[in-house]
Amino acid sequence: MSLIDTATVQPGSVADECRNFMKVLLSKAGGGLFICGTNAFNPMCANYTADKLEMVGDTVSGMARCPYDPKHANVALFAEGNLFTATVTDFLAIDAVIYRSLGDHPALRTVKHDSKWFREPYFVSAVEWGPHIYFFFREMAMEFNYLEKVMVSRVARVCKKDLGGSQRVLEKQWSSFLKARLNCSVPGDSHFYFNLLHSTSPVIRMHGRDIILGVFSTPANSIPGSAVCAFDMEHLAGVFEGRFKEQKSPESIWTPVPDELIPKPRPGGCAVQGTRFNSSNAFPDEMLTFVKTHPLMEEAVASLGQRPWIVRTMVRYQLNKMVVDSEAGPHRNRTVLFLGSSRGSILKFLIVPNQDNSVTSSNVFLEELEGYNPDK
Repeated sequence: MSLIDTATVQPGSVADECRNFMKVLLSKAGGGLFICGTNAFNPMCANYTADKLEMVGDTVSGMARCPYDPKHANVALFAEGNLFTATVTDFLAIDAVIYRSLGDHPALRTVKHDSKWFREPYFVSAVEWGPHIYFFFREMAMEFNYLEKVMVSRVARVCKKDLGGSQRVLEKQWSSFLKARLNCSVPGDSHFYFNLLHSTSPVIRMHGRDIILGVFSTPANSIPGSAVCAFDMEHLAGVFEGRFKEQKSPESIWTPVPDELIPKPRPGGCAVQGTRFNSSNAFPDEMLTFVKTHPLMEEAVASLGQRPWIVRTMVRYQLNKMVVDSEAGPHRNRTVLFLGSSRGSILKFLIVPNQDNSVTSSNVFLEELEGYNPDK
């Protein structure tokens, strides 16, 4: 695959969309780059040298690694020699997938066309932490199906060494996929939620904790506002050890699964070498069936301090991008947050830990820069 347009245009496509939009750009262990492009709605991937951008070897299909349409969201990262991606596998963006490929482990994917696993997701980011890969995204909430469509933010996780289920249940599919809601809200008698996740930081070390920051906003038909919430990775991982959520019938509300009805070993966990279940292939069918039908956790992941670190409401722009410098200042001991807005400006904040080094932080607004003005 070259870095210019080469492929046949799909019928019905707009000419400007039929270029080769780069959607995946990853550095590889040992040097080199892995690049995927939409390739005129025929996604392709290839390896390149880092210095001269010369292609190495043959091209690789971009299906499940890169979206067809440049407007579709996707995330990708390498971990332990495997490529983990979250994207859509088809031209119409009907089949959303978390996919593992190109490594020593067998290719795995999420269950196809199952609204309990995904419902119109928009993938934002992915991070490696401990034995898991965590994917951050937003989607239509199936647990609020008695209301109008509600978009919520999620975090899902899979085990890096997952080998899939048995030949009868979840074969070539994740046996460890679980997801939970991310709660970024202002507390009160009735919580004010920032439901739409737009961007996250990498996992950073602050307050003696591994945390991840996220930029959230309200939906278009709500009071306009944006917020930055922080999540402790230890607490986030702990939510996946809590109760599961279920809907007993299409008409019933979602309720927690009683502990006595959860099969052993605990669904969604990683296989452990040296135990009776040293491979996910060996998990009992009852356990695999449960995790296939119960991927959603009951508890939401609460933000650090139970409230956003930064809030902007009733403004004419939406905050939607984030970059964190955790080694700012002359002594490299300050954390500065850069927030990009929908109007092209960049807001700069200094994050100041409280004196007691607690889970909350204050912030100092430093300046607003004009990065790109669409009106000009």
